[in-house]
Amino acid sequence: MGLGRYILRRVFLSAIVVIGVTFLVFLAAQVVPSDPAALYAGPRPSAEQIAKARAELNLDASLPERFVHFAANMASGDFGVSYKTRRLISQDLATFLPATLELAAFSTLIAMLIGIPVGAMAAARQGGALDRIGSLASIAAVAMPTFFLAMLLQFVFAKWLGVLPLSGRLSREIGISAPLTSVTGFALIDALLALRFDAFFDALAHLILPALTLAAYPAGIAMRLTRSAMVEILERRHILAARALGLPARRILFGHALPNAVGPALTVLGLSFAFALTGAVLVEIIFAWPGLGRYVSEAILSKDFPVIAAATLVVTLCYVAMNLVLDLVQAMVDPRVALK
Repeated sequence: MGLGRYILRRVFLSAIVVIGVTFLVFLAAQVVPSDPAALYAGPRPSAEQIAKARAELNLDASLPERFVHFAANMASGDFGVSYKTRRLISQDLATFLPATLELAAFSTLIAMLIGIPVGAMAAARQGGALDRIGSLASIAAVAMPTFFLAMLLQFVFAKWLGVLPLSGRLSREIGISAPLTSVTGFALIDALLALRFDAFFDALAHLILPALTLAAYPAGIAMRLTRSAMVEILERRHILAARALGLPARRILFGHALPNAVGPALTVLGLSFAFALTGAVLVEIIFAWPGLGRYVSEAILSKDFPVIAAATLVVTLCYVAMNLVLDLVQAMVDPRVALK
């Protein structure tokens, strides 16, 4: 299978996943033990208010018609109105999603830049100091609870050393005296677009601690996977032949061995990115990060199904897109992937 056919196949499968998740989300709405019309009508609604809400929500239509209407709205970006806040869900997502995407992307980048190179160098120096320290660090990163690591980082870097902010996304001084104009919703990008380098470094400082907290677990896993794969690959004949030819050790390690070993680590990093989108609720709460995790958790507690459905589909799209990019990167790094 060539690279072009592989890309088309992955795009087709990604579309099937999105359609399947859309159907499952709609199906879940039909079995939830609550009346959407009663929730939409507000507290203690009358029978007339419930009937009016059913008409507005198109609940009297047949099941196939409702699914077509639901899928069309989701595809057009019309996610409806939150039952709890009565705000447009698209506006809420535009506020909360960029913050979580920024945090997830930065944490994934940190995990990749730490886990993969350290795992490769640890495999090249088996039994050495780097290998032992890396193994100990990876075990600690995987085993340590996220909330404990978050509080530990806050104590060390915010309270003790005082070099990084404790919580929030931007400092109060910038938020009050010189607020940053939101263009994309990503604080780092908006600061660069406005040439506000003070706001850029302030947003970067606020991002480091929560991103390090989220990056610890995937970095530890990626380190272990990369090291295990590299140990086996470094004993193969083509690596031994490259050493015999006198090629530089760095070129052998990162140019010949690592591309064959990086696949499992990239898969883990893709999964960690998807987890960070909605699974980082504790991190967002501890660092007062205004992200999607807190928004969705509050919607679940209040049974605000339109918010849950919209967030599920948006997270699915982000995960599918990230997974597709990682598959293509893996195919370009290791052409054997596209040939299978």
